[in-house]
Amino acid sequence: MILKTKFQLSFMMFLEFFIWGAWFVTLGTFVGTNLQAKDSEISLAFSTQSFGAIIAPFIVGMIADRYFNAEKILGLIHIIGGALMFWLYKTSDFSLFFPILLGYMILFMPTLALVNSISFNQMSNPEKEFSIIRVWGTVGWITAGFIISFFGWDSQEGLSQGLLENTLLMASAMSMLLGVYSFSLPKTPPKGKDSGPFEISKALGLDALSLLKHKNFAIFFVCSILICIPLAFYYQNTSPFLTEIGLENSTGKMALGQVSEVLFMLALPIFFSKFGVKKTLMLAMFAWAVRYFLFAFGDAESGVWMLLIGIALHGICYDFFFVSGQIYTDSHAGEKYKSSAQGMITLATYGVGMLIGFWIAGLISENYADLAGNHDWKSIWLIPSGISVMVLLLFTALFKKERVQPLQ
Repeated sequence: MILKTKFQLSFMMFLEFFIWGAWFVTLGTFVGTNLQAKDSEISLAFSTQSFGAIIAPFIVGMIADRYFNAEKILGLIHIIGGALMFWLYKTSDFSLFFPILLGYMILFMPTLALVNSISFNQMSNPEKEFSIIRVWGTVGWITAGFIISFFGWDSQEGLSQGLLENTLLMASAMSMLLGVYSFSLPKTPPKGKDSGPFEISKALGLDALSLLKHKNFAIFFVCSILICIPLAFYYQNTSPFLTEIGLENSTGKMALGQVSEVLFMLALPIFFSKFGVKKTLMLAMFAWAVRYFLFAFGDAESGVWMLLIGIALHGICYDFFFVSGQIYTDSHAGEKYKSSAQGMITLATYGVGMLIGFWIAGLISENYADLAGNHDWKSIWLIPSGISVMVLLLFTALFKKERVQPLQ
């Protein structure tokens, strides 16, 4: 790629994940503080991500892949998304906030595939070139978190003044910017219009279900769904948890998770090659259990180191499981099911697994809350820690050692 194209794609990724990180990290705190939402309503708000992940293949498969250039539909979605985000900024009632957010996430989730499609279309060697572009998305997410804490929107004083609503306004403005900017991106014409009629089974990756005949892959598939239950606790509860216990600059500190994500992404190929897929996945699940254990016993004073280590473990938790899982899935799928298999795993994890996880996290959080809205966080965090241990034991006992070549 020429330098101009690298910059265009990198800035696109930066804006894409800046927008998501600008509001999603603090969503639980915002709806709980500004909208006085209950824990069950907070879980409902987070579940919009899962509904978006389930519906996204239809939008990409039926529209983006067949009728319009990817950069044009990306631009249109983000302009509409910016307007919806501004509507969310002006909304003060959860009963109206939820359907608007649902509409926004149904539009936003397909853009994650669109920015990848636009990037891959410009690459002759995606295995080597994509990571250099994609890392700017992580930088965007980190930058959004630091801005929130820099201006004190997530501080106790900022929360009392309702300043966290500014995250939605910031996301709206950046979404509009990306919407307009998208029309200047390299042209990415639709590739699916000549591939025959649209099939729901292919869009959802269901034609790759035959891969489940392989025992190891079936165990991995089930454990991928199950491990997304404790993952949902992290996304849904971490910001409200850190805010409630009085940790200052909590959003900026949570960005340490994305910093570690970059570092462990670099370490993953080495670890994967040396220890293999089973030990890599086991380490990720063990890290999940440790993270929630540290959250359970950490605090904003003498135990703040436990919280920071727990946040920093995000790189191992995410990279060593999900990225390794993508490599493992790719190795089993072959050319015939390469795209379908990844779609099936995405639907199972971000769709089904996290939808169940958000629901369970909401029920547990509400069960361990008093009338004043304060939570017994120790009891709450020990539950996903225990679930992670059980999934780890299940995987360790049933998954047989298997050698897989990592992507170079």
